[in-house]
Amino acid sequence: MAHLRKRILGTCAAALMATGVAAKNDITVAMQLEPPHLDPTSAAAGAIDQVLYSNVFEGLTRFMGDGSVVPGLAQSWEISDDGLTYTFKLQSGVTFHDGTTMDAADVKFSLDRINAEDSANAQKALFGAISEVTVVDPSTVEIKLSEPDGNLLFNLAWGDAVIVAPESIDNIKQLPIGTGAFKFTSWTQGDNIRIEKNPNYWGTPAALDIATFKFISDPTAAFASMMAEDVDVFAGFPAPENLPQFEADPRFQVLVGSTEGETILAMNNKQPPFDDPKVRAAVAHAIDRQAIIDGAMFGYGTPIGTHFAPHNPGYVDQTALSLHDIEKSKALLAEAGFADGFETTLDLPPPSYARRGGEIIAAQLAEVGITAKINNVEWAQWLETVFKGKNFGMTIVSHTEPMDIGIYANPDYYFQYDNSDFQALMTKLNTTTDPEARNALLGEAQTMIAQDHVNGFLFQLASLSVAKAGLTGLWRNAPTQAVDLTGVSWSE
Repeated sequence: MAHLRKRILGTCAAALMATGVAAKNDITVAMQLEPPHLDPTSAAAGAIDQVLYSNVFEGLTRFMGDGSVVPGLAQSWEISDDGLTYTFKLQSGVTFHDGTTMDAADVKFSLDRINAEDSANAQKALFGAISEVTVVDPSTVEIKLSEPDGNLLFNLAWGDAVIVAPESIDNIKQLPIGTGAFKFTSWTQGDNIRIEKNPNYWGTPAALDIATFKFISDPTAAFASMMAEDVDVFAGFPAPENLPQFEADPRFQVLVGSTEGETILAMNNKQPPFDDPKVRAAVAHAIDRQAIIDGAMFGYGTPIGTHFAPHNPGYVDQTALSLHDIEKSKALLAEAGFADGFETTLDLPPPSYARRGGEIIAAQLAEVGITAKINNVEWAQWLETVFKGKNFGMTIVSHTEPMDIGIYANPDYYFQYDNSDFQALMTKLNTTTDPEARNALLGEAQTMIAQDHVNGFLFQLASLSVAKAGLTGLWRNAPTQAVDLTGVSWSE
């Protein structure tokens, strides 16, 4: 009988293995936005990093789920006493997914490409202090700065600074070749991107063999696909009203954390009437932040009054400078010569915070006489017409890049804020390394853009994800816009 029982149990185990139940080693990740292409070093679209950051591409340093910056392709580094020279020792045995060796020449190529005159890198300004990159030997690279930059190691962890090879650069937008724990397999546009485990990874190998990123833009479809268990995790779940149902269902886990996403009502500072600070202030006072958080995000989100994450130690609460005050808003409009209000456009990309929030904001602006004509646009169109073309009146977007207040020092950035005092402040910040002094400068910067009402500062985007109960290793917080699968596995 014992022998027969062993045979039966063995047969059942074999059957389970054959159906894939016993040892699940793949994952399907749903996300709302599809990347416009697959090169994180030449676009501002966060969806690119969501798929590829750390999974396929790696930088000299990298972000962890708790927001810390740790060594990546750089094993270690030394900083000169004057803060102008960084010498990086690279990890050994690193190869790209095509089998070629990653060495110091690839690091030089990648960093030089960021600062090239024809660079399309969305965060080029972060690396402006790099004056020279030198190959010391195949495993050592030296970066010289024109001035000290206390944020260099942090900035090198961005997806915009991942290391790429010159041999693969011509096809990188369709065929990304990195050094990560996963390698790109296929992209069925409009549906999914597939990556698989890199058997030759230099570091700790991934537990998963296959990962499929599926694009589901509609919140109703997102709920249905998750509830039907067609996907294993939905990163950035777009229907927060449904989260209580998942929390009550033992099949799922709900991960609620914070992001670096300052959600703003951006105004075109060079386009009338938003070139008038009084008009921008009127818009800010017409907005009821809590009503937007409650109506568009079902209570998930933290009100902000400036472009800075509330969980950051250097945060200064500036919400009092733009409290909801309809009468003050009307008075400011009258002072600016718009007692009867005006008409403008409101471009809304696909995310729920924008589409749902836009409807609420348009109604709020109407109360003070501002008619905002809503224009729903797809992400690629938003990047082309708003971000690149600067052809808009107002728009809603969440800036998910970490510690990115420096964008307000770039007058060519899409909302076109041009303030020499702020630019000088950022220059001073970049040469300051003492943490307390940096926080003081960051406080000044937050106050300046809040007082100028550069944009309507709405709320810090919450990180909301739904996953099957058996998944471990997922990020709860989002220190950068990424779905890092390198430490994800199925519990037994």
